[in-house]
Amino acid sequence: MFDMFKKNKQKDSRSLLKTRNNELIVKHNPKSPASEAYRSIRTNISFLSPDNPLTKIAITSSGPSEGKSLTIANLAVSMAQNGKNVIIIDADMRKPMQHKFYDLPNFEGLSNILTGEIDFEDGLRETGIDGLQVITTGTTPPNPAELLNSKRMEEIIKRADKEADMVFIDTPPVIAVTDAAVLSNKVDGVILIVASHQTEESMIVRAKEQLDKVNANIIGTIITKYPVNSRGGYYDYYYYYGNSFKG
Repeated sequence: MFDMFKKNKQKDSRSLLKTRNNELIVKHNPKSPASEAYRSIRTNISFLSPDNPLTKIAITSSGPSEGKSLTIANLAVSMAQNGKNVIIIDADMRKPMQHKFYDLPNFEGLSNILTGEIDFEDGLRETGIDGLQVITTGTTPPNPAELLNSKRMEEIIKRADKEADMVFIDTPPVIAVTDAAVLSNKVDGVILIVASHQTEESMIVRAKEQLDKVNANIIGTIITKYPVNSRGGYYDYYYYYGNSFKG
């Protein structure tokens, strides 16, 4: 058991070397077109339900590598820069990513809170950005879907909602596993990420059907990896984020 724990710690240590902090474009280049797009999305979210603000939002995609985790990270920074207290919950236990954007360890986190190994407050991590905290995934469990569908998960989301103005939940792709669908009825709304020139239309339709089956409140889509110009370069690396929300 000790050897397994040691190997997990070594794996987490190696993962920290693969930092993605430089991809927080809103933090490092706030005047860029991409940062402005995030601010536009932030504004759209606030206007969606002015009388009953959406404070708990899950973000998913139809498939892998569509930019959902990066979208959450930058959108959360944008919210924090606007004076909001934000908590990100990384619920993508199969492919955790949020800790890499903020150079955080991932030894303990959501899974450990769910199993009672640590308390909620012990799982909250400071990011170095005022107003923004993260709950990383923690130890990879053998049964992510069961843990995420538990009463304890509902309590964690409610606690986060009480502690913050906005809670973002990073979920796995909706077609691959049931995790996103399981979480969709525990939040106020779901945003679907669609990668430009990558996501097939049939995948988008399937993703929406999966969410509709559980009566998820799909509040909109965000288009990622949209080419800024034909020359490529800096902003093509960070991508351009547009948005398309339901009225």
